[in-house]
Amino acid sequence: MRGPRESRRIVPKAAWHGKTGTATQCVPLRLPRTPHVSLACVDVPCVQEATATHIDRFTFGSIRIDGVTYEHDVVITGGRVGKRKKKASKPFRGAFGHTPVSIEENIPWDCRCLVVGTGADGALPVMDEVKQEASRRDVDLLTIPTREAIRVLQAEPKRTNAILHVTC
Repeated sequence: MRGPRESRRIVPKAAWHGKTGTATQCVPLRLPRTPHVSLACVDVPCVQEATATHIDRFTFGSIRIDGVTYEHDVVITGGRVGKRKKKASKPFRGAFGHTPVSIEENIPWDCRCLVVGTGADGALPVMDEVKQEASRRDVDLLTIPTREAIRVLQAEPKRTNAILHVTC
């Protein structure tokens, strides 16, 4: 329950919980009432945005990046980590027996080298259209098992983006 001198304000999340980039989500926080304080959310640059990602550990089913464990496929773009959104590739699953990386996904092309970690056993398929688009954009495309992809990503983090599959 709020006291007479407190009100609910909305403040942006910072770089905690593994979030990177500019904070866009907001959370309520109790602050003393001050009529001159704006209630709007503001963009706060996160500290991790400017640094390269450090992959601490990879095991079947999970990957730990900058101390945060992810149990899903990840996309690393310019040092920022996000979840791979593979819904657009689901229609191709029947032809491959696995949801492939397709041109329908939001692929991080803004790089010199795109590394696709194909999983612990190298089972993630990459469609030919993705390979053709990489060639058209003059992006080096490496499709290698995730353990090797991590080594490549850590050797050249500034000019390399990645899609990392964490299971098979």
